[in-house]
Amino acid sequence: MKKLVAALMVAAFTLSVAGFAMASEVRCTVKSVSGHTVTMTCRRADKLKAGNKVKVRTAVKQVLEGC
Repeated sequence: MKKLVAALMVAAFTLSVAGFAMASEVRCTVKSVSGHTVTMTCRRADKLKAGNKVKVRTAVKQVLEGC
């Protein structure tokens, strides 16, 4: 029973790591915004295809606090 549980845990870990490996990161710069259309210039854009779903995050700006 312990071997079965250990094997299932290894399989679950392997599948979760494979999901991260499949995701690729492409860095882009926004060139223009017109209504709901955004035009971006991306490095390694050859990894993208028409119809792919992408997740876009904005750059985080740190706030400087002082006295």
